Amino acid sequence: MIYELHYDNTNTYVISAGKDMLMFDTGWAGTFMQMCGALGEQELKLQEIKYLVISHFHPDHMGLAGELMKQGITVIAMESQKACIHACDHIFQRDKRFVYTPLEEDRVQVLSFAESREFLQKLGIDGEIIPTPGHSDDSISLILDSGDVFVGDLYPLYELDAHEEPGVQESWQKILERKPKRIYYGHAKTAVLEEVASESSFTADRVEIGEDGLKNRRANDQSLSVQKNAHLHDTVKKIMHLIDKGVSIDKIASKLKVEKDFVSDVCRMYLTHRNVGVQGILDRIEIKGK
Repeated sequence: MIYELHYDNTNTYVISAGKDMLMFDTGWAGTFMQMCGALGEQELKLQEIKYLVISHFHPDHMGLAGELMKQGITVIAMESQKACIHACDHIFQRDKRFVYTPLEEDRVQVLSFAESREFLQKLGIDGEIIPTPGHSDDSISLILDSGDVFVGDLYPLYELDAHEEPGVQESWQKILERKPKRIYYGHAKTAVLEEVASESSFTADRVEIGEDGLKNRRANDQSLSVQKNAHLHDTVKKIMHLIDKGVSIDKIASKLKVEKDFVSDVCRMYLTHRNVGVQGILDRIEIKGK
């Protein structure tokens, strides 16, 4: 069973294949009660979660890790992530709006990629964890034999043409070689993959259609129509500002009177692309709509 928790601007996932459960990513510091509420909505208990795996040690993906460790959950750091365990401490320490619990490094379980399959099998989960750098050097992906793949902030397939970083292409190549069926993103809707006839290029092997292709296409059309608005640049800038203040997607959409799907797109692109500006976000939205 895969449960999606939507209590913050970062998607959190809980994977269950037995008594003990695995959580993939957490939200920002200060969202612990919201997370507990989201678990309750799925009829899950915090005590059932045994381990936490983090896609990469950025503040919006590991903010609750220290708090969860206090609750008895074992935090896993892959071998490529060990040096990043405290990378975000200074960010939370200087922002007094959030109550942050740093990780106790000596209690973090460091795991090699070669050990990942055996580790997951102990939880009744068939799969592996692989390094997928691109968004950050410590980014990893959880790949289940069922075809479900959790990629954190790895840039979406439909945006590959906008990125020249070879690391991103190589990471997606490793994922696609395992024939994924569903992609679970850190800031985007879950995408279902379907085979296409052409196999002439790496990006054409499989394409994203989303859980509801028609609905997503309509959302793209709405995004494109918003782009035609003369005040779009200012709107995106305001959305970025509100994201920095920790305002939820629903509240941003209501406050600015824009489509929630558009706000979600801006939020994901802003949080997943390093040093991206307003125009960079607009360019990527245009690519998505094509």
